[in-house]
Amino acid sequence: MALSLPTRQRRGVASDLPSPSSSPSKSYEKEDKRKRSEEGPEHKAIGWFLPLLALGMLRYLSATSNIIHDCDEVFNYWEPLHFLLYKSGFQTWEYSSQFALRSYLYINFHELVGLPASWLFPDDKVRVFYAVRIFLGFVSVIADATLVVALSRRYGKRLASYALAMLCLTSGCFFASTSFLPSSFSMYAMSLSSGLFLLGKPAFAVAVAAVGVILGWPFSILAFLPITIYSLARRFKQTFLAGAITSLVLLVLSVLVDYYYYKRWTSSVFNLIVYNVLGGGESHLYGIEGPLFYLRNGFNNFNFCFILGLLFLAFLPIARRKYAPDLLIVVSPLYIWLGLMSLQPHKEERFLYPIYPLVCVAASAVIESFPDLFRDKYNPHDNSWPVVIAKFVRPLVLGLILSASHARTFSLINGYGAPLEAYKILEHYDDVGTGSTLCVGSEWHRFPSSFFVPEYISEVRWIDDGFRGLLPLPFNSTLGGTAAAPPYFNNKNKASTEQFIRDIEACTFLVELQLNRPYPSRGSDLSTWESVLKLYALQPIAALPYLDREFSPSMYRSFFIPYLWQEKNVFGMYKLFKRVSK
Repeated sequence: MALSLPTRQRRGVASDLPSPSSSPSKSYEKEDKRKRSEEGPEHKAIGWFLPLLALGMLRYLSATSNIIHDCDEVFNYWEPLHFLLYKSGFQTWEYSSQFALRSYLYINFHELVGLPASWLFPDDKVRVFYAVRIFLGFVSVIADATLVVALSRRYGKRLASYALAMLCLTSGCFFASTSFLPSSFSMYAMSLSSGLFLLGKPAFAVAVAAVGVILGWPFSILAFLPITIYSLARRFKQTFLAGAITSLVLLVLSVLVDYYYYKRWTSSVFNLIVYNVLGGGESHLYGIEGPLFYLRNGFNNFNFCFILGLLFLAFLPIARRKYAPDLLIVVSPLYIWLGLMSLQPHKEERFLYPIYPLVCVAASAVIESFPDLFRDKYNPHDNSWPVVIAKFVRPLVLGLILSASHARTFSLINGYGAPLEAYKILEHYDDVGTGSTLCVGSEWHRFPSSFFVPEYISEVRWIDDGFRGLLPLPFNSTLGGTAAAPPYFNNKNKASTEQFIRDIEACTFLVELQLNRPYPSRGSDLSTWESVLKLYALQPIAALPYLDREFSPSMYRSFFIPYLWQEKNVFGMYKLFKRVSK
């Protein structure tokens, strides 16, 4: 009786009761809950404390150790935020008022933390950077914890524990959770919306989905369609009103914020959709990848978890009574989004962020169902030796996934963390005086943002290394700052004559990557800079190892293998130079 009492009390909570429209699985849930009360305390639902604690620790580690994986994160999000806080920073063509493709409402959301942090740390912009990251991690903790608790209440402690472990430790979730990107924000919304849906709160689930689409990434609407449609079918009036009101409020707010910054009536949400869909946006200008790109990246970031997640549909006939229809609805965007994104010629790893939590949920369900492959369907208490072995295999598979994930995370942080660390060294050389110039050659795409540039450096300039695409240029306050439509910007990725520094002698500091390669490569071979370094008396003040992706074997660079990682991989040197007196 002591074991069954908590279960009866929990079933009495309205939010836990299945709705009338979910009657196909209703009888199973009642029977399953009765069995859980008989089998023991290991089937009780996970409370809020454990997910919040575990996710909180891992998201803090991510916020403080994560690298910057994409230059778009810097130039389209960190730099506009830096401009709003400090009135300096780089502007991309998307932020030109002529095009107005980016929403300042999304930047303002992060300014809620960045502005107080800038008051608290007036002389330390790096701390402001990490304060914003910690805030991103906090939002991720709330969203993922809700999903874990919902899984626990609906499908048991074991499945939820597997999902929690993978949400904490898989490389994909570890890195995406604290990335300043709209796709990461949509990922938060996906976790929270899925959790609310499983908790029997469809109206709130759709409202959160609307926030993820409008405030985050508009194209993620396709990933939220299954939950939205099913929620509307379940409780149409309440769900429709919640979604419509949330969408309308955010769209109006977005237009007002866009008007405040762009100084003209426009909608960045609408502009982005028109450019990429109706206007035939030329995304191929920024690179194209083959159809297997996301499968390779999925395995790199989730290893065997990704494979198991894709097998969810294959396991569904075996575990249909447990997982259909609600968990199928939650997991289905994994296949929809992966298929649609794979059809696009321009592919980037961050485009998959919205479905990252679903990979963990789907894989957890598959691992939890291993014994069902061998169990007699007419005997739920079947403990034959194949079933016992399958139960034993579950923690082994989870351990393999988590070990491989740690190996991936370690490799990325230690292999590619040099840029962040090199720029931090600049704060120790303020003796050069104000008005200094930091010059960057081929490493412009690894620039970690102006938050890492001390105040005594008045400008950051790009050196012409042969790149002929359009580079970001500083916000021009003379032309109107955020309202400016500089003539040197275009949407064809054509270089501007104003983007490069003409007088290298003006450089006080220089950042460049030295790679020892048997052939010359654009900007990455410091031998081409030797005459410049000697002529202008530039000497290295920092040199950090940086993994050479092209010359390192795929397996050893992707995953850390003790001893072999250092032995098999090839490393260049990420160097910071400083002008010295002749």
